[in-house]
Amino acid sequence: MIGNKRSSGNGRRPAWLKIRLQTGENYRALKKLVSGKNLHTVCQAAQCPNIYECWENRSAALMILGDVCTRSCGFCAVETGRPPGYDQLEPVRVAQAVRAMGLRHCVITSVNRDELPDGGAEIWAATIRQIHRQVPGCVVEVLVPDFQGDRKAIDQVIAAQPEIFAHNLETVPRLYGRVRPQADYRQSMEVLEYAAQQGLAVKSGIMVGLGEREAEVVRLLEDTVATGTSLFTIGQYLQPTPANLPVQRFVDPDEFERYHEMGIRLGYKSVASGPLMRSSYHADQQAKTVTDIPRQATIG
Repeated sequence: MIGNKRSSGNGRRPAWLKIRLQTGENYRALKKLVSGKNLHTVCQAAQCPNIYECWENRSAALMILGDVCTRSCGFCAVETGRPPGYDQLEPVRVAQAVRAMGLRHCVITSVNRDELPDGGAEIWAATIRQIHRQVPGCVVEVLVPDFQGDRKAIDQVIAAQPEIFAHNLETVPRLYGRVRPQADYRQSMEVLEYAAQQGLAVKSGIMVGLGEREAEVVRLLEDTVATGTSLFTIGQYLQPTPANLPVQRFVDPDEFERYHEMGIRLGYKSVASGPLMRSSYHADQQAKTVTDIPRQATIG
């Protein structure tokens, strides 16, 4: 039975959302590496609460195509505007960073670049190929935008053969107008389905605490697994800046566990569900559940 218990989003964060700062040698080295190669990370841009743990473990989600997004999603702290252009040599620098970090599983994401004819797909494909070339055996997980549903752009990314193809739904369809005003739920579903039809391991995820109902999350899980998506993440939304949407509620850990159990019953190979879960958090561990990836690898 679907529960209706809700924890208020007002006041202090509950105990299960407390974060321990870890700014040791690895954290400082990775920060210097990212800065030195003029790269961006979604860890910084999205103010991810796991940045200290992940960076201390030499794990980061690298963000390509700049740090200015053409969209204005209500949940996101990335700057909105018209990007100044893009660097053709960025794929080389990203691959060099992956090699320097000693990664055996890397997550690459990007801002939306709706002003470009291909949405940035050329840079996406070049980045995947450079990582495979410079870091043989590294599993490349791409967390892509919707490319406005452009199949030719998506085909460019797929042709570069990423091991995992991810595209996040972010929230339930009822809230798209407020959370993802320039996106379309059905179009995102079609992107996931198309990638799965090409034989890729497909992943998606959402945030909760934005005003969704539990029954809506279950329906979304049903919709998504029907596309062929096999990996899913669910985490607590945390307001990154005062300009972003407020937290409607802090979701109880028991509810996250119900989503996990429901997802497994529906047929997902893995559902990573928890208050601090993010798409790239422990992504290497989740990837191990996808048996058709030719290079099973973990962070070295």
